[in-house]
Amino acid sequence: MTENFDIGILYSRSGTYQLLSEALFRGAMAAVEAVNTDSTIPVTFTPVIRDPEGDLTKYAPLCAEILGTSSARHIVGCVTSSSRKEVIPELDRAGATLWYNVPYEGFETSARVVYSHAATNQNILPILGWAKRHFGMSAYLVGSNYIWGWETCRVARMRLEASGGAVLGERYLPLGDVWVEGLIREIERSEPKFIVNSLVGASSYAFIKAYAELGRRNPRFTAANCPILSCNLTEAELPALGDAAEGLISVGPSFCTTSAQDGRGSSLEKTAYQSVLTLAAVLARGVEGPFDSYLAENGARYGIDPATQHTTLDVHIAQVRGGAFQILHSWSDIAPDPYLTRPLRHPQFDQPILTVVRA
Repeated sequence: MTENFDIGILYSRSGTYQLLSEALFRGAMAAVEAVNTDSTIPVTFTPVIRDPEGDLTKYAPLCAEILGTSSARHIVGCVTSSSRKEVIPELDRAGATLWYNVPYEGFETSARVVYSHAATNQNILPILGWAKRHFGMSAYLVGSNYIWGWETCRVARMRLEASGGAVLGERYLPLGDVWVEGLIREIERSEPKFIVNSLVGASSYAFIKAYAELGRRNPRFTAANCPILSCNLTEAELPALGDAAEGLISVGPSFCTTSAQDGRGSSLEKTAYQSVLTLAAVLARGVEGPFDSYLAENGARYGIDPATQHTTLDVHIAQVRGGAFQILHSWSDIAPDPYLTRPLRHPQFDQPILTVVRA
């Protein structure tokens, strides 16, 4: 007999990070349809949809509304780390679970959250290690002025300085701010080897377009000489960037290596889709009692680390070439290490950094 479950969908379908949310929403809803039309799965879902419209103050009330007006005890949602932290108290009160499908900065574990996308050792560490080997040891760091930007830049700065590198500049913009001329001037003066971009949404698009213009007038700042690196740029945002995306380097658990002009096929879409399928598989087993207790005993069966509720993932570094991502380097089955306390879980390179030694 098929059992029906309400499932919360909490994504902002407007605002500065709309394109990310649309990809996540699309993946989650496609999975709901797949589950509901698969007669071999003894579970169906009724989506309970709420849209915070990019307003941080709406996340907690809408989360509470989903949990208070329906039988949903699982919510697929949130884009920013700030919004995730806003809803955790509501999840705690209801004993509910958030499936969070976005790369994030690590240094968090909650029994109320399944972290389905990349954590620190699966995003910033591998792309930074790769960049140091291919471009050099000096960087300029730029991020949105909230948790994601602060923490990714902090880890990048810490790792660079520990290995003898240098951070030539570090600046933050308010979420959604598109005034980037000051950043461009500082980058041109400081001449880093690469740029770590942790801006989100409209801020990131404005910066990338302005940097592409800088490269057209000064070849020192082209992708071949000083690329932009990102831990959160996916196919979902390529349509907003157009030709300015060419040469961008990103890291993620998957990439669509064919044309992504329609923004589809991103790891955000795929991760949200897989989260809903995983939830259906768990519920089909007739789980009783607290969900986090179940994951503590059975999480590894679904690729979820029982100790942290983070997910084991492939890690790929890819560059936009000809309008689509082309994979440059890959690791398989990288276990999560959100607190950076287990170095054996960090992606390793086969060859050391080559250095020149004068006799």
